[in-house]
Amino acid sequence: MNTIYILWLRQLKRYSRSKSRIIGSIGQPLLFLVALGFGLGPIFKKAGGGNYIDFLAPGVIAQGILFTAIFSGIELIWDRQFGFLKETLVAPVSRFEIILGRTLGGATIATIQGIIIFALTLLVGFKPYNLLMLPLVLIVMFLTSLLFTALGTAIASVLDDMQGFQLIMNFLVLPLFFLSGSLFPLQGTGFLAIVARFDPLTYGVDALRSSLSNIAQFGLLTDLTILGILTLVTLYIGSFLFSRIEI
Repeated sequence: MNTIYILWLRQLKRYSRSKSRIIGSIGQPLLFLVALGFGLGPIFKKAGGGNYIDFLAPGVIAQGILFTAIFSGIELIWDRQFGFLKETLVAPVSRFEIILGRTLGGATIATIQGIIIFALTLLVGFKPYNLLMLPLVLIVMFLTSLLFTALGTAIASVLDDMQGFQLIMNFLVLPLFFLSGSLFPLQGTGFLAIVARFDPLTYGVDALRSSLSNIAQFGLLTDLTILGILTLVTLYIGSFLFSRIEI
């Protein structure tokens, strides 16, 4: 447990020292909120969709969590290239504790990122329908963060090149985001709605939208169940791939 705590704390210290990273990671969500929220808001309302900010805000929060969580895997490659990972691997602790500590640290950072973006949505006019749901919102944020941090770490475990990781992540992250229904309703989209069911971020977005805006497609219980199962599976795969890293 001490190893998990130390690695978790180390990830948080890295994040707190990088002010440019904090500022940079909120730029894109803020752009989506302002440009799309106010640009497409009148059109969305005329189409009978209601307030677009209320629909868009949960998707933008999920976007911020996705990008922060999945790109935390690059730190594993960084540590491998500069020898820090070797010092951790030779320690008399199980590799599962190492991967769990790193994943929990990355998930905590992504959750903090989600909270920051949630505060930004309030500034642009988003109003949660029920403040009593906020504790559940935090749970959904953390579960989504844990899933994609584990995914990023799993992919980083089989790579040793930062450029290769960035290319793969860009190829993976953008489809995950745009196919999740973060920016548009999935109802009536035909084949796209079927594809979205295979996107794990879809269930994170739907859970956030259900708890923040009372708009749900699959239902909160279904979302949480699928997120939980996917998180456990991804953690297992990630720990297996990490255990195969050679010193």
